[in-house]
Amino acid sequence: MTTDEAQGRIEAIRAAFPPEGLFAEKTWHWSPEPFPLSRATVRSLVRLGPILRRFQLACNTFYHRSVKGTLPSWIASYLDAGKPDWIIDMGRAGAIRDEVPQVIRPDLILTDDGLALTEIDSVPGGIGVTAWLNEVYSQWDPQERLIGGKTGMLAGFRRILIKGGDFLISDESADYRPEMAWLARRLNEVFFHEGTIWRALKADDYPAAHYRAVYRFLELFDLDNIVGAHHLGQQVLDGIARVTPPYKAYLEEKLWLALFHMRPLRKHWIRELRASNEAFLREIIPESWVIDPTPLPHHAVLPGLDINSWSELADFTQSERQLVLKISGFSDLAWGSRSVSIGQDLSQDEWTAALITAVESFSHHPYLLQRFHKGKRVVHPYWDEESASMKLMEGRVRLCPYYLPDDHGKPALHGVLATIVPAEKKIIHGMRDAILVPCVMTDD
Repeated sequence: MTTDEAQGRIEAIRAAFPPEGLFAEKTWHWSPEPFPLSRATVRSLVRLGPILRRFQLACNTFYHRSVKGTLPSWIASYLDAGKPDWIIDMGRAGAIRDEVPQVIRPDLILTDDGLALTEIDSVPGGIGVTAWLNEVYSQWDPQERLIGGKTGMLAGFRRILIKGGDFLISDESADYRPEMAWLARRLNEVFFHEGTIWRALKADDYPAAHYRAVYRFLELFDLDNIVGAHHLGQQVLDGIARVTPPYKAYLEEKLWLALFHMRPLRKHWIRELRASNEAFLREIIPESWVIDPTPLPHHAVLPGLDINSWSELADFTQSERQLVLKISGFSDLAWGSRSVSIGQDLSQDEWTAALITAVESFSHHPYLLQRFHKGKRVVHPYWDEESASMKLMEGRVRLCPYYLPDDHGKPALHGVLATIVPAEKKIIHGMRDAILVPCVMTDD
């Protein structure tokens, strides 16, 4: 691609930028090219969506069985820690017993060995951004290899609220309000017909009494700060309102990735997922542990770590600390990498302090420990505003595939957002020096 061609695309991208913006007060690097994914990677992504739906359904089943007593009680104890009674009661209510989130978005690190799934987000950002990027980049996709195509994200999200509804965005999630406002506007422009309308509204100002379907873009830990949240929950129980994702805080815990690796539960995972699907997830979900301070017998060790207590983990050398600590959920520190500590990047004292915090937080904010998988190095072009020229970034990539309902209500791949950050960055997320682009399938 010549400089003039690249500049022409950048100008087209800039001209198409929504007047309401996408991420509040945030910028990133534009690129004239989508991120290429091999056919094999795309096949893995397509396969992953239905498996993750089975995984979510299994998580839902495990929790209720734990409450009932047909699976170990410690499962529910881990997942209910630190939550108010009304949130726990809502999650156990019969009216929403079988409901799971309609949007599935894992965070996948592209590594030299394939994909590493670091978490599954039930209330993900980036839906509007990915839909907008796909619309813009589709004009340079003559072979129609852009994953999701021009309007796939819009069509998939429309099926969640097929008759219209309200997107409720809290002040805590205000950075994402512009992209959801754009999404509502585009849904109305593309799919509007009489009696159908979508709106993006501030959750904090939402009236307590309503009869519209609701897409919840707010974290459950924040509900006590939102007027009408309790009443909205009661309307769900009364069958008046429908809210998705459901009020199920236990499904939004990262601890499930550690529970997946626990030996006592393996036969149950295989039964719920099928052996081939369980093996597929075992390949991509990094080894993970719950930071549970319960003493082990003197002759026992934590599998994969070969230690008898967490204090021994503090003595690991920097090269042995290819590990990540993060809060499991139900906290304002549980999203946006706010609680993430990467062992190899910390001094011995900093690592020890992070471990102490994790151990002491167990009763109210359990932590997850996860094996760190470094992203592979890639090179991708971007437009440098200062020099008004094309440059190349050597970076690492996070892939965020969005699984939305197809015509039969099954989760299908509707788009993939690639976030590319400079190679020296360990945590990959949207930032000023990142490149955000949609993904395209290539033959190479």
